[in-house]
Amino acid sequence: MREGFRYLSEQDVLSLGGDDAQAALDDVCEVIRLMRQQQSEMPAETHVTLGAADGKAYALPARVGGRFNAAGVKWTAHRPQTQDGLPQAMALTLINRADNGLPLGLVESRTLTSTRTAAVTALALRYAAPRRVRQVLLLGAGVQAMAHLEMLRQLFPDLQQVNWWYRNPGALPVTTTDFPWPLVKIDRLADALDGQSEALITCTSASEPLLDLEAMRPGRLVIQVGYHEVSFAAINRASRVTVDLWGDFCESSAKSLFQMYRAGQFSAQQVDADVGNLLIDGWRPDREDSVYFSSFGLNVFDIALASRMLQLATERGVGTLLPLFPAEHYVSPAKK
Repeated sequence: MREGFRYLSEQDVLSLGGDDAQAALDDVCEVIRLMRQQQSEMPAETHVTLGAADGKAYALPARVGGRFNAAGVKWTAHRPQTQDGLPQAMALTLINRADNGLPLGLVESRTLTSTRTAAVTALALRYAAPRRVRQVLLLGAGVQAMAHLEMLRQLFPDLQQVNWWYRNPGALPVTTTDFPWPLVKIDRLADALDGQSEALITCTSASEPLLDLEAMRPGRLVIQVGYHEVSFAAINRASRVTVDLWGDFCESSAKSLFQMYRAGQFSAQQVDADVGNLLIDGWRPDREDSVYFSSFGLNVFDIALASRMLQLATERGVGTLLPLFPAEHYVSPAKK
C-alpha cells in the first residue's frame, strides 16, 4: 500500500466502484446525519466565465467529518460549445484531510456526480413518494438519465415497469434484457405523463418547462434533477414541496423552484421537508398527496464520495501518485 497525493481518472473511479448506487446512497445518508450533527460545512459556490457567455466554471467547496474526514472543492467547467469531441461538462474534485489540511488527491468526478445525484433520487423514491412506487417514468437520455437508469436497476429490482421518454427518435440506447423489469420507450411525452407511474424523474437539459399541471396528480412523486423542467403552475399544484436542501443557492440557481422563489411566487417557509426530515425525522407524505422534489445537488456529497474513492485507492494501490511532499506526510483520509 502506497500513500501520497493521488490522481484518479474516470477509469480508476469506475474500477473502485464509483458507480455503485448502494455505496453512494450509504455515503449520502451518512453525510445527512453528519450535517444534522453540524459536522459539515458547505459555503456558497462561486464561478468564472469561460469563453463566450454560455461557458462557466464553478467552484463548489465543502467539508465533512466522520469517516470521510475531508475538505475539498469540486471544480466543474461547463464549457462553451466546441467541436473537439470532448464532454461539455468536466468535473474534478480536490480533497484535503479535514483535520490537518494535508492534500490527498484529485479525482475525476463525472461518474461520481451522476452517481450521487441518482443516490439522492433513490432516497426520495424511498421516503418522499406518497404511494409504493411500482412504475417509474424517466425523462431524458443523457449522463444523468443513464445514471438514474443504472440506480433503478441496482436498487429497485422489484419495480413492475420503467417507462422512458426522450426527445430523439429511434431505438433505445441500451439493451432491455439488462434490466430486471420491462423498460418501455414512449414516443409522446403526453402519453408518458398520462400513464400510471407513481414516480416521475426528469433528467433533461431543458431550459423551458416540459412539465405543466398535468404532471402533478394525487399519489405521484415528481423528482426534478435538471434545470428548468417544471412550470411554476405545476409546482404550485403540488400539495407537498420537498428539497434536498434549501440554501443560499436559491439566489442564483437555474432550478425551477429557485427561479420561482426569485420571481416572488414561492418562499422557503413553503418547503415541507428536506432530506434530513426524510431520513432522520421520519417525515412522510399522505397517500393522496402530490409531491414535488427539487434536487439541487449538494457539493458536500461530492466531497464525501471523492474521499471514499481516495481511501479505497490507497488501500488497493489504484491511481497515479504525484510527488508533492515526502511520503511520510501522508495517511489515508479517515485516519487520525
